[in-house]
Amino acid sequence: MFATGFFHVPMTHHATTATTVEPADQRSASPVGNQGKHNPRPLLRPGHNCQLQERTRRFRILIDAADYFSALRAAMTRARHTIYIVGWDIDSRLQLVPGGAPDNLPAGLADFLCALAETNRHLRIYILAWDFAMLYAFEREWLPVYKMGWRTHRRIRFRQDGRHPLGASHHQKIVVIDDGLAFAGGIDLTRSRWDTPAHDPDAPLRRNADAARYPPMHDVQAMFDGAAAHAVSRLVRERWRRATGTPIDLSPDSTHRVPGANGCADIWPAGVAPDIEDVELGISLTEPAYEGRPAVEQIQQLYLDAIAAARHTIYIENQYFTASRVGEALVARLAGRDGPDVAVVGPERQSGWLQEATMGVLRAKLHEALKQADHHGRYAMYAPTIGAMNSTHGQIINVHSKLMTVDDEILIVGSANLNNRSMVLDTECNITLEACGDARVQAAIASVRNRLLAEHLDVSAEAVQAALTTQRLNDAIASLRHGGRTLMPLDPGVSGDLEDLASRVSVLDAEAPVAPQELVRHFLPEEHSRPLTGKLLAFGTLVLIVVALAVLWRFTPLRDAISFSALVHGAQQVHASRLGPVAIVALYALAASVSVPVTLLIAVSGFVFGALWGSAYAFTGTMISACITYYAGAALGHDAVRRLAGSRLNRLSEKLGKKGFVTVVLLRVVPVAPFTIINLAAGASHIGLRDFLAGTALGMAPGIVLATTFAHQLVAAVRHPSLLGLGLVALIGAALVGLSVALQRFLANRS
Repeated sequence: MFATGFFHVPMTHHATTATTVEPADQRSASPVGNQGKHNPRPLLRPGHNCQLQERTRRFRILIDAADYFSALRAAMTRARHTIYIVGWDIDSRLQLVPGGAPDNLPAGLADFLCALAETNRHLRIYILAWDFAMLYAFEREWLPVYKMGWRTHRRIRFRQDGRHPLGASHHQKIVVIDDGLAFAGGIDLTRSRWDTPAHDPDAPLRRNADAARYPPMHDVQAMFDGAAAHAVSRLVRERWRRATGTPIDLSPDSTHRVPGANGCADIWPAGVAPDIEDVELGISLTEPAYEGRPAVEQIQQLYLDAIAAARHTIYIENQYFTASRVGEALVARLAGRDGPDVAVVGPERQSGWLQEATMGVLRAKLHEALKQADHHGRYAMYAPTIGAMNSTHGQIINVHSKLMTVDDEILIVGSANLNNRSMVLDTECNITLEACGDARVQAAIASVRNRLLAEHLDVSAEAVQAALTTQRLNDAIASLRHGGRTLMPLDPGVSGDLEDLASRVSVLDAEAPVAPQELVRHFLPEEHSRPLTGKLLAFGTLVLIVVALAVLWRFTPLRDAISFSALVHGAQQVHASRLGPVAIVALYALAASVSVPVTLLIAVSGFVFGALWGSAYAFTGTMISACITYYAGAALGHDAVRRLAGSRLNRLSEKLGKKGFVTVVLLRVVPVAPFTIINLAAGASHIGLRDFLAGTALGMAPGIVLATTFAHQLVAAVRHPSLLGLGLVALIGAALVGLSVALQRFLANRS
């Protein structure tokens, strides 16, 4: 998955720590398995490329979510005091062990956690999920606050995290139990994640809560205990405080627990053997500057330092591969005669039209830059597959992991994708194991890499090690590939139309947080031939009226006059009149046009008129209001809006006008500006009415249906709980799933 934000396409020339050295041709250098007793200087430096370093008693890389979820469930049943869950997405219906767990507790995540809290009165559970944009409504559980909040046990706290800059997301995937056992990596406790290392195309258990099947999924998660786990626990508690404004209320006995002496031996699940014991781990973060706190870009620096330190091999698994500075560092190493082999494993294609049109394009551009720099044949990109790629009999394995190994010296795993967002914008956490020449740690790092390659190539880890003992990394991979399950060479390309879109709409992969006014500047054209004075006055007056009404609604008794209860009562009276439906739509459109919050109007519609008619009234009123304010912006003119918004090239606006449909959809689903202001700006830009209306309909419809359905069904469930009510909920859910499928197909056709 990815989070919305902004990207910059061209490869920029930032300063980087990657270095280029020029001895003899690297093709004669030692294979991976014969690296010698290299004893490098420590890579990890707190305050530079990591937040801190702490020791762990045991460390394990769990490959694929079946192993992770099974170990996690076993560990949570042993929790005594606290469970912290932090995620980009959380689904209350997730079954951690879909085949059935031996603990005799409920299968679904929410019910399982409630059972744990019910049986242990000392246990407190804290869940922090990203307060996501509407862009992800089709990918996520509907109404997570209701499912994980209202319905859960009183000792379970569920909150959503929206404390980050515009376009950023909370992207960490962490679970900490009793301050002494931690899981950190790329796997969220949500839908479409569970899979086994077999990645069987016909696995019967690989289904979501709605019984829908999903493709094979590959991912990794780190598991560790001791002081390192306690350090991650402190980071989680600080994140909770920032997101909610209140600290976690620790019980008196938990505040004095000592890492390593608080029952860790009992928490670590039996049957899960560590990869290594008694080692030091580095914990690195990405945090954007926000609310007076400085930016933290340790993960980006960690990758740059690790690439610069590589001698023989860089093995990467990542969902995305678009990070500009990481790409520059790899280009520098490949251009040198002594550079390492670089093997990148990723998905054959990005999931979804929008991702393929943006992140897919950026990956193809970085891949092309690396190929051009690779004068010595040391770089390759692969996609794991079962059967022939791109054939009717082949099955693509979706790669979601975020892992890199360098030689046998460095292992990095965490939540950070290799894209610009994860380097500077999103909130991330990575864990690093560094050998510093220690043969015991080198063997553990090599073992993890070999296990991963063995899974992808359908061979034994011993066969991988044997090949790497005599061959360089990519040569070894080539020698182990066969016709069944394998790593297929990947050479991503992109159509000219998608490349033009990605190069001109800065929407998904930012190299830095973008100020809100920058969004407006992307959509407003530049014209010089028309007088501005009258239009500026008219536009300024309209804006002042809109702002004044919004202020009056928020800070004066007018708020009570058009409160939720007042709107409900008024709507019922109007609807009872002879021209009730027409009047309702007209009043809705007028209210939305003068800045009465659209979400409030939608909720009232569902509450008063039910899911069907409430959605119809809300959708019709929303579209009429959008037309009114769009034409108001068009009447005021391009020059007036552009002059107020700031300078921007007219050519850019014209290009965006050609992609107006996508632009409007993004503006509707990403909450960056009030409804009315977006309409005015769109009317003043080159975005056409047809694209504006289509984008508005597509972007607003999911939220309208969701909100009205929730309002109506909530009231019905409280007043008249019955099987019929549950059946109606099921029917509405089926209709929304159908809408989701239709939307995906429509977007696919647009590409």
